[in-house]
Amino acid sequence: QVELVESGGGVVQPGESLRLSCVASGLMSGSCTTWIINWYRQTPGKERDFLATIGSGGGSRYVDSVRGRFTISRDNVVMNTVHLQMNTLRADDTAVYLCNAVCERDGHYKNFWGQGTQVTVTS
Repeated sequence: QVELVESGGGVVQPGESLRLSCVASGLMSGSCTTWIINWYRQTPGKERDFLATIGSGGGSRYVDSVRGRFTISRDNVVMNTVHLQMNTLRADDTAVYLCNAVCERDGHYKNFWGQGTQVTVTS
């Protein structure tokens, strides 16, 4: 079973940075042949918006609105952790940020979500 726990959210001022972390227990320990981890964000009354993805093969991809400001990476020490470094934050980055994992094994896919971490950007 895969469990995702996000952390790192908080209240910051415009222009500041935050680093979010997603600890993916059970995802990278051999239970999945391949995996990807995605970061999404959601504001009240709106759908979840995709932000960035990283795969077990190492590739990453970003939505245009965060490319150049946000960086997704896998921790080099704690290998079951993925970070989202967010720089030059703006008020419209305020949202709940969610970690999503897709586990593939033998051609079957399972989808997992964390509970989210709140990011508030305000002056």
